[in-house]
Amino acid sequence: MTSRFGGRTAIVTGASRGIGLAIARRLVDEGARVCVTARKPEPLAEAVTALGGPEHAIGVAGGADQPEHQDEAIAATLEAFGGVDLLVNNTGINPVYGRMVDLDLSAARKMVEVNALSAIGWVQKAHKAWMGEHGGAIVNVSSVAGTKPAPGIGFYGATKAMLSHITTELALELAPDVRVNGVAPAVVKTQFASALYEGREEQVAAGYPLGRLGVPEDVAGAVAFLLSEDAAWVTGRTLVLDGGTTLTGGV
Repeated sequence: MTSRFGGRTAIVTGASRGIGLAIARRLVDEGARVCVTARKPEPLAEAVTALGGPEHAIGVAGGADQPEHQDEAIAATLEAFGGVDLLVNNTGINPVYGRMVDLDLSAARKMVEVNALSAIGWVQKAHKAWMGEHGGAIVNVSSVAGTKPAPGIGFYGATKAMLSHITTELALELAPDVRVNGVAPAVVKTQFASALYEGREEQVAAGYPLGRLGVPEDVAGAVAFLLSEDAAWVTGRTLVLDGGTTLTGGV
């Protein structure tokens, strides 16, 4: 690996497993020091160990949408590593499945808080604590479900569409010193997305021109690019990562 992120520090939310952990690992492999967050302390501690321990990573447990947790994570990152140069808003939830007309509105409100509003909170606090003076780069993890109707996960898609729009607004507001981009994956083989492919992976993958579902490393590589100086002239864009499935009308 190169050292594109040598001397730089990142916060990656929702990073005890899956896409978030793969992003954190890619950043560490390329020289960054990383603060990873998640709700549960035990898997978070395991993630920190997997990332190389306290020389390379720290973990702060808490709910991503809780302002106190955001404050704690940013303070711990500054204390441990001296900066917050990079931010990846990866946390997302989808506790409901079915038609929007049957949607539990209390669950919907929680989804908006976690999937969209929490990203604004993290950006506000990182900007105040570090990026406003020193600059930086941000990537929000959206979803291809936010680009078109997605039966069964329609409101999840709506929150991700909101996040993609938030990305464009923040990119405009924070330029030129802070770049803000997003990624919108299709089905990636994680525990979070398992209901979308488990027991029928071959059938689902047949709808992807590249012949397979995504893996967390596919997303990690794209996020690393957008955070790096290789993307120094890119802001306000959400990169679709879909194995070509939207070319054929899939989600």
